[in-house]
Amino acid sequence: MLSASKNSRTKPRALRPGDKVGIVAPASNVNPEMLEAGCNGLRRAGYEPFYFESILDRDLYFAGSVERRARELEAMFARDDIRAIVCARGGYGSNYLPLTLDPKKIVFHPKILVGYSDITTLLCCMADSANFVTFHGPMVAKDFAVADGLDLESWQNAVGGAPEWRIAEGSGARPLAPGQAEGILYGGCLSMLVASLGTQQEIRTAGTILFIEDVATKPYQIDRMLMHLKLAGKLKDVRGMIFGEMLDCRQGPDQDYTLEDVILRIVEDLRIPVAFGLRSGHVSRANITLPIGVRARLTVDDAVELRILEAATV
Repeated sequence: MLSASKNSRTKPRALRPGDKVGIVAPASNVNPEMLEAGCNGLRRAGYEPFYFESILDRDLYFAGSVERRARELEAMFARDDIRAIVCARGGYGSNYLPLTLDPKKIVFHPKILVGYSDITTLLCCMADSANFVTFHGPMVAKDFAVADGLDLESWQNAVGGAPEWRIAEGSGARPLAPGQAEGILYGGCLSMLVASLGTQQEIRTAGTILFIEDVATKPYQIDRMLMHLKLAGKLKDVRGMIFGEMLDCRQGPDQDYTLEDVILRIVEDLRIPVAFGLRSGHVSRANITLPIGVRARLTVDDAVELRILEAATV
């Protein structure tokens, strides 16, 4: 398991125009056409994309063997010419990597690491065990590959080292339970957060503003996973919660209740601010980048504001 000092959060160097971005596939296999479209998107954004040809390997539903995927990620961290690492896609398979990676090739080479969905496993592992700031945001063969796939303002603020910035109007977030709280921004895909319980990579949620999102998951399944987190004590010391867009998380066309109703039944007694609909991760458009591991303030009243209180990069 990765390990590092907990005395201070390690922030990677900021990403600037012209920098080289390494592309990795830690989970499912990659579509070559979407990969190339995403590389073009990175070029339009001002970066130089780079990937190893082995990224197109395939083993069942994985992007090659676990050894290939682990060595690829290590190499990207170790290379001096790579300023940021952006995952090609999620899918399934990142849970194989934490016990396979060589910590020395990671912790001494902090880099921007970006992804979502299955990549939540790596984002939280790096944040908890290596004490890195990581980034829940757009992926190459997904969001960079399509028009309007990237929320440019949050991307530039997050990876560019803005000292303090806000996510508010236009984020899609709306109020569920009022209040204001400060904590460490943390979280990702609900399915992956729950899958960590009982493992060496179990999530650490105390003192956090917890972000949760998922896709194509029925409300009763969302209910079950949130209750699992609650019964495991993972919501006990959470200071605020903000849910994602939750695309296609419906029982069916005749559903006579909302997902917000389901969520509130579980979290309302926590008496913390709760918001719903922030567009990060599995989204309909303009994926918002969230820095994981930095201080943030969530304000929920007539509107929702998530204020990032410190730079995520240096």
